[in-house]
Amino acid sequence: MNAQDCLQILRQIKDVAFATVDENGLPQVRIIDVMLVEQGRLYFCTARGKDFFRQLEANGQAAITGMNEKYQMVRLTGRAHRLSEQKQWIDRIFAENPSMNAVYPGDSRCVLEPFCIDNGQIEFFDLGTEPIHRASFSLAGEPVREKGFVITDACIGCGRCSRQCPQQCIAQGVPYCIRQANCLHCGLCAEVCPVRAIKRRGE
Repeated sequence: MNAQDCLQILRQIKDVAFATVDENGLPQVRIIDVMLVEQGRLYFCTARGKDFFRQLEANGQAAITGMNEKYQMVRLTGRAHRLSEQKQWIDRIFAENPSMNAVYPGDSRCVLEPFCIDNGQIEFFDLGTEPIHRASFSLAGEPVREKGFVITDACIGCGRCSRQCPQQCIAQGVPYCIRQANCLHCGLCAEVCPVRAIKRRGE
């Protein structure tokens, strides 16, 4: 599994939840089709008259998430930018997604603008395996943002965190250790630790 594989999952799902921020700083979400995925880039389009277009132009910050039939979830956060050569990209999008011809027949496609996300963070979360599996990736060489929890040297080895972990992904040791690939990021271990030895990663 890598970043391109995750983008391909979003392409296969196609109809994904896509969030932006409006002029009042409030989140807005809608279902958008992923039109193309290639070389670490995700492409989509929207009409110039839509609030979605205005929010992308004003801010560009976006988050996409989808889950397939295997209970594999992908979340992408990044900045979307409008592409030049509008006609070339829209014609290609229509060629790859022929159902668009029924939505925007004939020359009405000229109202659409193509966008691309080629930067940001990706999270992969597989609920279809036991234990669950997760991984993080980045686009355009950005550092991967660490999430979840880590057990510090303040651990006294009582084992309470391990016994309470829903996925049983905390191994005995000095200190105890969380298997990050199987962690839910629920924080129960941090809540039950009697000496507060468990901290959020990256803090």
